[in-house]
Amino acid sequence: MQKILLIQTAFIGDVVLATALIEKLRQRFPESKIDFLVRKGNEGLLTQHPHLHEILIWEKKHRKQINLFKLLFRIRKSKYDAVINVQRFSATGLLTALSGASHTVGFDKNPWGRLFSKRVAHVISTPNKPFHEIQRNQLLIEDITDSEPAKPTLYPTVTDYEHVRTFKSKPYIIIAPASVWFTKQYPFEKWVSFLNLLSPTLNVYIIGAPGDKDLGEKIKNGTQHPAVVN
Repeated sequence: MQKILLIQTAFIGDVVLATALIEKLRQRFPESKIDFLVRKGNEGLLTQHPHLHEILIWEKKHRKQINLFKLLFRIRKSKYDAVINVQRFSATGLLTALSGASHTVGFDKNPWGRLFSKRVAHVISTPNKPFHEIQRNQLLIEDITDSEPAKPTLYPTVTDYEHVRTFKSKPYIIIAPASVWFTKQYPFEKWVSFLNLLSPTLNVYIIGAPGDKDLGEKIKNGTQHPAVVN
């Protein structure tokens, strides 16, 4: 395979986990050009990634549908050999099914899945049979690589390292209290109780999206910990 496109336009954590596929595909197809499609705002995760040829960006917040079809034309023009869709949603299924690639693969729950050349069962982890997301994603490329997933890997730039250097001057922890999905969000009171238990010698950094700033400030003001940075 000479040209491969990976699609993951969900959120930051989803993109990080999908980087395991980049590593695996690079091992199997060292000469291939691998591209990655992300939502606008997540492209910084993959800046200067040594194994990627190009990062495609979908602007979802403005003119979402128009931008989707612009992407479709661009993808078809690129003439990929394989398009690997890590999502179950209709829009990315459309891009996959109509990409023009000879090898199109995604999960069976995707509404466009019947038009893929290969569909993979979307296995859900259970307490009795745990199944990590990188294992589930690996199923998408198992037939062209093997069953053993690679580790998710990011490649921070020199500028990235320089930016965080001052934050590492003393022991610290990082918390990310917010989530797009409220059901995944730890209660505010629990975060406050947790921070109150920590040693005051630790710096605590609260991270999140711009819209999470208020929650971070609420936690910072609610805790007795003396060294919280939001």
